[in-house]
Amino acid sequence: MEYLVDMRTTVPEGTTDDEVADMRRREAVRAAELVEQGNLLRLWRPPLAPGEWRTWGLFRADDADQLETVLASMPLRAWRTEDVTPLTPHPSDPGQPPR
Repeated sequence: MEYLVDMRTTVPEGTTDDEVADMRRREAVRAAELVEQGNLLRLWRPPLAPGEWRTWGLFRADDADQLETVLASMPLRAWRTEDVTPLTPHPSDPGQPPR
């Protein structure tokens, strides 16, 4: 099953630039692992307000429990809130294989 995840990150007050850079580095490493595992399919940057840190991600998981495990494994989860939308195929989706 595929899921669209709207991820909004808020860096805690008092966090140093070095700590932010380290968190971003660790998140990038974990994202690459999730790509290799087939759980992370795409990432987008939606239109952002000044100072906003937000990402949309397309994830694949067997079910909501597996998705939660995947999202919980990402370092930025400590600073992030998420809205998850389960996606089901549309019968007219041009990306679906012919039947």
